[in-house]
Amino acid sequence: MMPDNAAYARLKARFARIGALGEAAGILHWDASAMMPPGGGNARGEQLAALAGVRHELLTAPQVADDLAAAEAGDEWDAANLALMRRAHARATALPVDLVEACERANSACEKVWRQAKQDADFAKVEKLLAEVLRLQREVAGALGARLGLDPYDALMDGYQPGVTAADVAPVFAAYESWLREALPRAEEIQARRGPPLPLDGHFPVEAQRALCREMAERVGLEFKHARLDESLHPFCGGNPSDVRITTFYDEANPAKALLGVLHETGHAMYERGLPAGFARQPVGEAAGMAAHESQSLIVEMQACRSDAFLGFLGGRLRAAFGLGAKVAAPANLAKLWRRVERGFIRVDADEMTYPAHVILRFRLERAMISGELEVRDLPGAWAEGLRALLGIVPPDDAQGCLQDIHWHDGAFGYFPAYTLGAMAAAQLMEAIKADVPELDDMLAEGDLSAMMRWLNLNLHGQGARLGFQDLLRHATGRALDPGCFTVHLARRYLDG
Repeated sequence: MMPDNAAYARLKARFARIGALGEAAGILHWDASAMMPPGGGNARGEQLAALAGVRHELLTAPQVADDLAAAEAGDEWDAANLALMRRAHARATALPVDLVEACERANSACEKVWRQAKQDADFAKVEKLLAEVLRLQREVAGALGARLGLDPYDALMDGYQPGVTAADVAPVFAAYESWLREALPRAEEIQARRGPPLPLDGHFPVEAQRALCREMAERVGLEFKHARLDESLHPFCGGNPSDVRITTFYDEANPAKALLGVLHETGHAMYERGLPAGFARQPVGEAAGMAAHESQSLIVEMQACRSDAFLGFLGGRLRAAFGLGAKVAAPANLAKLWRRVERGFIRVDADEMTYPAHVILRFRLERAMISGELEVRDLPGAWAEGLRALLGIVPPDDAQGCLQDIHWHDGAFGYFPAYTLGAMAAAQLMEAIKADVPELDDMLAEGDLSAMMRWLNLNLHGQGARLGFQDLLRHATGRALDPGCFTVHLARRYLDG
């Protein structure tokens, strides 16, 4: 029951307005990546800066502090909502509005030039703009850290996954790096013994790919009366819970890029769609953080849709859509194609065993950049040396090195750890689902993800941000994050045989 509290009611109304402005900004970000003509970049930067400024002013107005001091919460959900309001206010009041708007302008300008720099494999084109983004992010990190009593980098991490610090992540990553050093050569040896896959040769028209991608998204549970599927340079999920925007990109020589990308983004979309509608545009009605979000994309794409069971179903759909031969579309061959372990340069193309190495590299580099130990001009060299130490390879150019990701060029420092924390959480969640739904593999073999999605909706999506990352995992699985679930999963998939 809602508390009869005027201060809390005013706060809810204010945060609903802030949330609506945030949704508008999200659609503008989506449009910039999927629809906007190149010449619209400067105006879009001003639009996003203006929206960020208005939201900041609404959140930092003097009335908010008074209402937060007076407000009372009636039940557990309202108490969590009020606590999250206080957290948002503390973060916002640590930053002056001119800094917030400057960040939006710098991010927009840098992202625009990054697209061309990546295409040309020329880091020099974006170096100065990225240096300005980093300068501002250091200023943000310092101000937030001072207000929250956190290390500056931890203060940025807290914006993406509340309650998780570098001290929490570093030993988990170090343990994984040690495990990978022994496991990766073993996986490569086993893979070599099994022989190469039969290739997916041929022409795969975009329209046929688009139709199959949409069908697979619907199989996961996405309703297109509340969603769109579009194209962008970097696949992502945006929009809001009632208007979800997912994107992918198509390669007519390789349908896996679009298909697996859509399955990944649909996992994100289903999380957004499943958030508690009764707290829409309220802090407690949002996702529990980006590690929680990544767990949902990865449990769909990696845990479920790259499983032997689902690949059997998907092979049939590939044969129907593209006329593939039975041997090429056989689940064992698709597993060889789409679960191939390979030391590669590109994070988004990496297999699930080497992917954490790419995240570990970025975690260490961005932490060093925020602390001042690493300057932007030295990033390409540090990147090359870091990748050599982790995977024994060196990128041949900037496009396959430090220019490959949009995140830093868009001001997103502190985000990367969420990817691997999410992969670890996904393995833990799947273990719990299989214990509760023992017939899951039989269902996946029929292309049926409904039981899995109902479980996730009940135990994770519908909880919103009521629980922090660790408490959410305790609620869903009975324990906090257990990285061992991930290495057990990898060992079963890649080291048996």
